[in-house]
Amino acid sequence: MAKNTQPVLKRCKALGLSPAVLGYSKETKRNPKPQMRRKQSEYGKQLMEKQKVKFIYGVLEKQFHHYYEMAERKRGITGEILLQYLERRLDNRMGFASTRREARQLVNHGHFTVNGKRCNIPSAMVKPGDVIAVCQKSQSSEKFKGLIEEYGKKAMPQWIEKQAEAFEGKIAAMPSREDIDYEVSENLIVELYSR
Repeated sequence: MAKNTQPVLKRCKALGLSPAVLGYSKETKRNPKPQMRRKQSEYGKQLMEKQKVKFIYGVLEKQFHHYYEMAERKRGITGEILLQYLERRLDNRMGFASTRREARQLVNHGHFTVNGKRCNIPSAMVKPGDVIAVCQKSQSSEKFKGLIEEYGKKAMPQWIEKQAEAFEGKIAAMPSREDIDYEVSENLIVELYSR
């Protein structure tokens, strides 16, 4: 399975993102991106927006295009449905990890259960009513005790119900457009794929 191993700060700078969006508290000490001489084309803007969303969620092109096709088939606004699919992935942060990359690794190592069954597939989709919990064996580890103390107080999206000191959370509803915590123009992604 391929994965993105690019340096986070370099990629954030190239995409015009703040590293805080990804959960990193570092800031780059390099000079800010110099002004471009040429005006960016419409295609360039669309491509940049797609690359930004792919980088934030840690999804590669083939899987991202598959999510777009699924969103296109569904009734509603395609861009919002695409973001909804990406938010519903199991490796999306739920307060158990500081970054999406860390959450993906924890899921890969089998530390989580979905409705009582162990799941080690980061791209697994959660739906309303699903209960995501840390495995009994993993709950006693120092790593998860520290994560609960550190990130348990963090504000969670409205579509996730998480108890303050518990090792589990429940998906209360489908994520909405207002739950996305970063700037994205999903209509540019739809325009790019509908060429």
